Amino acid sequence: MRYFIISDIHGSAFYLAKALEQFKSGSYDYLVILGDILYHGPRNTIPEGYNPSEVVALLNPMANQIIACRGNCEAEVDQMLLSFPCLSDYSLIVDGKVSFFATHGHLYTSEHFPKSPGKSIFLSGHTHLWLLEKQGDIIACNPGSITFPKEGRPHTYATYEDGILSIKDLEGKVLSSLEV
Repeated sequence: MRYFIISDIHGSAFYLAKALEQFKSGSYDYLVILGDILYHGPRNTIPEGYNPSEVVALLNPMANQIIACRGNCEAEVDQMLLSFPCLSDYSLIVDGKVSFFATHGHLYTSEHFPKSPGKSIFLSGHTHLWLLEKQGDIIACNPGSITFPKEGRPHTYATYEDGILSIKDLEGKVLSSLEV
């Protein structure tokens, strides 16, 4: 399976559309969303292309390809609009001998999460800073934010395909990769 991993959309239809161009051109099997889908949050400015209704319109037709978890900006009303579950604190994805613990990052950390047999990959967003590194017996991956990257970093996402986990910018340029 091929996974396209994003976090922290924060209601920006503009940046989501850019990410979905890469998703579609890469023929990925699943879109993994690590929370903060519709609302921009009280600490953020209103993002370029802020249009939660358009974000819903872009994502709902893809519902059967989406694996999502709740971010700290999600609300129950979001679930009423979205055609895929988004209120779980985490999703566990098992693909062969690799397990992905997908969470937003405000409740679980790479040091504290339920581990599964096989190779463990901890996926989290929340910080808006991309990260890809081995931490002992796990791999920690934060795709950054497609909408609000911090510290002057580019807008980023992650991919997993053929045993390779990568961080890419919205133009598809690989910034970092690790073999799992």
